[in-house]
Amino acid sequence: MKLILLNLLLVIVCCSCATARVPAKPEPANREATIRTGADQTEKYLPYLEGKRVGILANPTTRIGNKHLVDSLLERGVKIVKAFGPEHGFRGDADAGAAVGDAVDAKTGIPVISLYGKKSKPSKEDLADVDIMIFDVQDVGTRFYTYINVMGRIMEACAENNKELLILDRPNPNGYLVDGPVLDMRLKSGIGAYPIPIAHGLTIGELAQMINGEGWLPGKIKAKIRIIPVANYTHDMPYELPVAPSPNLNTQQSILLYPSLCLFEGTIISQGRGTRYPFTVLGAPALKGKYDFSFTPVSIKGMSATPLHKDQPCYGLDLRTYDMSELIRKREINIQWMIDLYKAYPAPARFFDRAQSNQMGDINKLAGVYDFKEQIIAGASEATIRKSWEPGLSQYKALRKKYLLYP
Repeated sequence: MKLILLNLLLVIVCCSCATARVPAKPEPANREATIRTGADQTEKYLPYLEGKRVGILANPTTRIGNKHLVDSLLERGVKIVKAFGPEHGFRGDADAGAAVGDAVDAKTGIPVISLYGKKSKPSKEDLADVDIMIFDVQDVGTRFYTYINVMGRIMEACAENNKELLILDRPNPNGYLVDGPVLDMRLKSGIGAYPIPIAHGLTIGELAQMINGEGWLPGKIKAKIRIIPVANYTHDMPYELPVAPSPNLNTQQSILLYPSLCLFEGTIISQGRGTRYPFTVLGAPALKGKYDFSFTPVSIKGMSATPLHKDQPCYGLDLRTYDMSELIRKREINIQWMIDLYKAYPAPARFFDRAQSNQMGDINKLAGVYDFKEQIIAGASEATIRKSWEPGLSQYKALRKKYLLYP
């Protein structure tokens, strides 16, 4: 009997020791793995949507995991009565800058109203049967990326029609970056609606708070907004987007280079539209002999039907493997590429010729100030150009702190 009890005691002790040696579940080595977007946190907003008629501004980045948010919400019994589509359309199949018409979504049968065609904001009639609007679109943190302007117009429509706006926040992949001249409001346009720098360093939710708080909607009206913040996110955290935010930002490198390279939309220099690697290369036919690297833009359906310098070899810079760490360390956009390519271009009078370049924006509207173009032409140094952005940039940085949801 004593032997049996002794053996039983040994078994218990051994089991206890074995249990104690089992390691706890390790913390993720990459903090990015812990990020939960606003949309992913359904427990925080599904109860609020119960019994409501929902409108939603969506595109292919509007997702829970690997499924479109609209499809997921319908499966969960949410009553979505209509969707609204920004540039590139609800399902993301329209070319950049191409007008998009109203339609019926083939997959769900939901009517889709385009806000990048005949109208730029929902009308009173559009919202008549909507109790609450949802905004869930991935931004990339720049003033000229048009989705933030769409959000502002939806905020305006919601304020005018007494509708609440639910914003499902997402990380800003360029959240570390606050740089560039603050928009001169005389240059307000579809690629610049608010007095913010080129890289604004805010998420969609934070920017919505700033728009409301600073009275930037017409007549200083304020939208009733509810934000579901991103969980476990900081602005300095590297974040690789799971879905391309638009057809021509199809790699992480292009997204990180976009704040610097989009300025070239107002020049004769191609940014690689019409290739499979847009916004990672720069070039033009006239730079042959100046640079060895070349690429040839072609028509690509869904990306760029009529790219600049179509079917012509373009010579310039290959930035596909450019090490971004220095720019990230400095927290700066790169304007030296603009300075260098202007100096190398054999016909400088044509460099900023928008009519010749057939681009969607001119350099003044893209830069947001009148003097950037003149500084490049005059041969100003990078330091001189940056100095001209003050004190506006520093004032904006101080303002930004009031509206941050994340460190």
